[in-house]
Amino acid sequence: MPLHPTDSLRHEAIKRGLRELGISFGALARELDVSKTSVVTVSQGHRRSHRIQEAIANKLGTRPEDLFPDRYQRSA
Repeated sequence: MPLHPTDSLRHEAIKRGLRELGISFGALARELDVSKTSVVTVSQGHRRSHRIQEAIANKLGTRPEDLFPDRYQRSA
């Protein structure tokens, strides 16, 4: 299943941001006690996990709602 362009760009930005901090998807997965594949598939937009989204956002110094806005309801 091909990635939506937005998901692909976001995934690359996440990967780049984590790499700049010296954090790999594998290291984050170990910290969360999940598989690397789980972290990657959430980052790519194939799956959703609030716990993983929150961990990625925290590492990047942002909020899950800002990093993954399409996955959260905006309040009126």
